[in-house]
Order: sequence, then structure tokens, then C-alpha cells
Amino acid sequence: MTYSTHTLKIRNKVFSFQHLIMGILNVTPDSFYDGGEFSLENMMEKQVDKMVAEGADIIDVGGVSTRPYADKVNSAEEWRRVKSALEYIRKSYPEVLVSLDTTNGFVLKNALQIGVDIVNDISFGKYDEDFLDLVALSGCPYILMHMQGDPQNMQDNPNYNKINMDVLGFFAKAKRYLNERGINDIIIDPGFGFGKTINNNYEMLRHLSSYRIFNDPILIGLSRKSMIYKLLETDASEVLSSTSALNLFGLIQGANILRVHDVKEAKQLISLKNALYPLD
Repeated sequence: MTYSTHTLKIRNKVFSFQHLIMGILNVTPDSFYDGGEFSLENMMEKQVDKMVAEGADIIDVGGVSTRPYADKVNSAEEWRRVKSALEYIRKSYPEVLVSLDTTNGFVLKNALQIGVDIVNDISFGKYDEDFLDLVALSGCPYILMHMQGDPQNMQDNPNYNKINMDVLGFFAKAKRYLNERGINDIIIDPGFGFGKTINNNYEMLRHLSSYRIFNDPILIGLSRKSMIYKLLETDASEVLSSTSALNLFGLIQGANILRVHDVKEAKQLISLKNALYPLD
């Protein structure tokens, strides 16, 4: 398989890469794995320091849990949660890319004033009519994710004709729509765990190389998810090695960005993949 270099326009500069590690920073009380751990400012700062030291290229800041059946959060509370994290990263590590994980236009608008490089939106803009206009005006690359349903109901009864054909069809239509809105720097995320059965998730991962048809960077978020720990009949704290195994498979299939809780281990995977399959 040929592995390509991708480019994104970030801060008015062309940013070239083959693989990136996105460290997850959940400043939430209820995320599925690390909920509450980084809500306190000093703990948040230590986690940022740790991820940067371990080689994170991007830090993805989220103030609302998107786990199945998660509670909704109002705009003011979400902004309160993410504000200090964004300020700390931008001040302490200006070279690190900052991604904002939000579906809320109010939060995005405020965050852009501090400095956000990438917008990570699980919703394709459907929760806020002005959201995609803000993304277009910002010029930030946009993570386009597939989700069937909403976090409050997405795992009730996921249903597809053919999972990969359905998701690929979504991306084809969504990309045209975004291009028409002036959003051209797009990262695609198949949305593992977002309205998919366990079998759906593994079927997508097995055929991840087919998502390269769009010539956009591919992001995968598998880290410690229920598709792993439920299959293995354990819990999220026990599946680091299993997460790494699937992430390495994803890299071989063509994933460009790994969204992870464990940065050091993910960084090692890139070296392993490049030893197995040297970049052209």
C-alpha cells in the first residue's frame, strides 16, 4: 500500500504530515474513561504537560461528553470547562496544534478568539445553524465525523444496509456540501462507536483503506472504547494493549491521525508501522 503525505492549511501556513497523534483532553465530569480526572485546573495542566512531553502533535479539548446516553450541557457551562485549558495550551505550547471538540457555535466563536487550529464536530453542524458558517470563516480544518442518531439514542438500535457503503455515501454527500460552504480542508472520521454495533465497528476498521478514496486525512478514535472492552468482557482501564493493536492495524490500513488517551504508546506505533511499511 502506498502511504501519502497530506496537507492542511493551519494558521495561514501549509502543514504537511503523514501521521499525527491527537491527545484527548476531556475537561468533563462524565466521559466514559477519564471523566472528572482533569476537571481541576492543576490536573488539567499536568495532563497537557504529560501529553506534550510524550509527543502529542494535537491536543483535542472537549467540554461535553459524547459517550452514549450522555447528558446535554448548556453553552455557558461548556465554555467554562474548556476556556482555561485552551488558554493554558496556547500560552504554554504555541507549537502544539489545538483541536476543539464541540458542536456549539457560542463555544467555538469564543474559542477562536483564544486560538483554535482544528474544529472537531461530531454532529456535522446539525445542532447549531450557524456552526458551519463559523468554521468556514475561521479557515480551520474541519473534522467531519459520521454518527447515526445522537449521543442520547445512537446506541439504541444502530441499523445499516451495508455499513461501509452507507458511511462512504455520507462522506461523499457531506464533503460536497462542505465544499459549497467554503470548507475545503477536511479530515474524515468514520465515527467508531457513534451509532454502530460492535460488528459494525470492526467491519469499518477491516475496510478502512476504502476511505482513502476521498484523498483526505483519516482520523480514527478507537482508544479504550466499548467496541474493545465489551468484546473482551473487561473494562476501559484494561484495554491499552488491545487499543494499540487495533490502532496499528488502522495505521497499516491508511489512518493518518490517531485520537488517543495514551500518547506515548500511540507514538511508538507510528515507528513500528513505518518500520513495517516505510513511507514513500
